[in-house]
Amino acid sequence: MAIRYRSHAMKIEDYGIIGDTHTVALVGRNGSIDWACLPHFDSPACFAALLGKEEHGFWRIAPTGDVVSTRRRYREGTLVLETEFETRGGRVRLIDFMPPRQESPRLIRIVEGITGEVDLRMQLAIRFDYGSTVPWMRKVNEHHVAIAGPNALSVWAETPTRGEGMTTVSDFSIRAGERKSFAVHWHPSHEEPQPLDDAQTALKHTEQWWRDWIAPADCDGEWREPIERSLITLKALTFAPTGGIVAAPTTSLPERIGSVRNWDYRFCWLRDATFTLYSMLRAGFKDEACAWRDWLLRAVAGDPSKLQIMYGIHGERWLREMELPWLPGYESSVPVRIGNAASDQFQLDVYGELIDAMHQARCAGQEPGGHAWEIQCALMEFLETAWHHPDEGIWEVRGPRRHFTHSKVMAWLAFSRAVSDVEHFGLEGPVDRWRAHRDHLHAEVCARGFNRERQSFVQEYDSDRLDASLLMVPLVGFLPISDARVQGTIKAIETELFRDGFVQRYRTEKSVDGLPPGEAAFLPCTFWLVDNYVLSGRKAEARELFEKLLAVRNDLGLLAEEYDTQQQRLVGNFPQAFSHVGLVNTAQNLASTAGPAHQRCRHRAKPAQQCAR
Repeated sequence: MAIRYRSHAMKIEDYGIIGDTHTVALVGRNGSIDWACLPHFDSPACFAALLGKEEHGFWRIAPTGDVVSTRRRYREGTLVLETEFETRGGRVRLIDFMPPRQESPRLIRIVEGITGEVDLRMQLAIRFDYGSTVPWMRKVNEHHVAIAGPNALSVWAETPTRGEGMTTVSDFSIRAGERKSFAVHWHPSHEEPQPLDDAQTALKHTEQWWRDWIAPADCDGEWREPIERSLITLKALTFAPTGGIVAAPTTSLPERIGSVRNWDYRFCWLRDATFTLYSMLRAGFKDEACAWRDWLLRAVAGDPSKLQIMYGIHGERWLREMELPWLPGYESSVPVRIGNAASDQFQLDVYGELIDAMHQARCAGQEPGGHAWEIQCALMEFLETAWHHPDEGIWEVRGPRRHFTHSKVMAWLAFSRAVSDVEHFGLEGPVDRWRAHRDHLHAEVCARGFNRERQSFVQEYDSDRLDASLLMVPLVGFLPISDARVQGTIKAIETELFRDGFVQRYRTEKSVDGLPPGEAAFLPCTFWLVDNYVLSGRKAEARELFEKLLAVRNDLGLLAEEYDTQQQRLVGNFPQAFSHVGLVNTAQNLASTAGPAHQRCRHRAKPAQQCAR
């Protein structure tokens, strides 16, 4: 008799990922694959057991008796996941992987007997369209095909299968030394599936592909293991055909259990651009950095006034948000959303991130002028008139627009980098105007974004609220780390937003984000605080806080968006690219005085451009 469970009751950190650089699947420590968007990250052909649709998960392979212990790991240098189950009768290993993409995605699972004899059950519940559609299953030669509309999933098993309660099941036993393989292969319903490769051959090829990819990485030293695992995770979140990197492969995993802060992160955010470029370039992955830069240029091409904060993996602009009422949500956190209404927001800071990314790409040796410079000049022309306006800010508030201090700092960054591009690369542009806007912004931010009573920069002009995004002030070179206003800001954030060892974005009970209060600590903000400590020379505190961040990774080295310090668990979409980018960059900052934080803050405003204190 199979163990009954509710797979979405597993904690977020109980999952690992496998992927093929087009999409990923989430694998629980109980042997259940509960989330897979096929054939791409944002496809509606989604198996959504993670969000509570199916009690038995999407595809589970596990012992039917009592499990004494469970251990899991990635094979070194790969995205091949092993889970070992020990029972009273023996021990078995479950190997999960997705071979590098050929024409369409394949999920392959191999069961190996290690000791004794173990009874297992395979149970597959195929549900398309975010769990709303039960397909028609038919047998074709040696396999089954599930079809619904445009989607088909071919199912291959080396054990006898049968139908049971709208699922496909197989009860079997494995002895020491035996292997049984299972596979599902997505393909358009009007096409026949490709022949299935031998599972062991596919496994060897997949292992070699990942090891060949990670081999050139420049990540030796004290932090080698977390950097390598984060880089592999970032590669898994890359959509290889375009170079776009999704923020996360999931939707609606809550920032607070039971809350409405549930967003779709299966898109590419411009805000991640510079951080991602740094992590890739510093690790030696120039091809990935170039592909990301090229995706950025294609995505933003067009009317500069229509620049979005995020795009689809192909560069799609229409990301209409809607709710899926038939899904009860992860641990009853509703609503479940697909699409993201924040794509329509005006967020001034993305102009700074985008222009800085182009600048950093030039510094790394990519083509300085041409098409990229033409696009940048058009963006700058729009920014000259746009920076005066309020926006929704880095945290994508769903309340009124404000003059957010971080947004203005990043607008300053855009003008500062554009001026540097003219000065250092000989490019042509209205540099005198750009200098004037840069200096005007700098003076205005210092006058209205700095609260003299609090001795700190604040969330928005003329306010007294704090915001962790202000940790970016020294990281982008707006003011040097030694400036008293920067140190005052760090101290204020340590006092008010640094709780239980992690940094909150802002106090949601005092926020203007238009949502109910309460959320966990946003992990990238804590990485930014570590970076500030490094620049300040507070190395011991930086190392201690970084080690604390490493400690909240799950046993596979993966991070979500946030960490709930009260429940001591990861929350938010998973795994989160921004968190892993932060890990890579901060580890590099700790290891070298030429790390990303040191490099990025190098372009400081000259003394004559700084405002009076």
